[in-house]
Amino acid sequence: MATATPQPLTITISEEAALHVKQFAEAEGKERANLRVGVKGGGCSGLTYVLEIVDEEPLETDKVIEGQDIKIYVNKKSYVFLAGTVLEYSGGLNGKGFVFNNPNAKTSCGCGTSFSV
Repeated sequence: MATATPQPLTITISEEAALHVKQFAEAEGKERANLRVGVKGGGCSGLTYVLEIVDEEPLETDKVIEGQDIKIYVNKKSYVFLAGTVLEYSGGLNGKGFVFNNPNAKTSCGCGTSFSV
């Protein structure tokens, strides 16, 4: 019987995604480029990703992860679904913008914004 490879218990952000977060924060006049990510019920696969650039401190219920000079705030309920995720940015002709590469997602929709576990 093969054993599953354990997923890292963190969320990481690629260099390209971090660069875009910083650019979008600057364009919106935000002093800091913090990122709030999470999941909520909905979408065609059951759960939908939430991503927001924020210029605020984390909530008491947030887990704070730092990477690429970005602070990522994740509420503890969402963290269960997002642990091991790599947040990337896809540009180009068929680019989707920010992409959640989530090892916990068993299925996802064609648009890439919703998933199920």
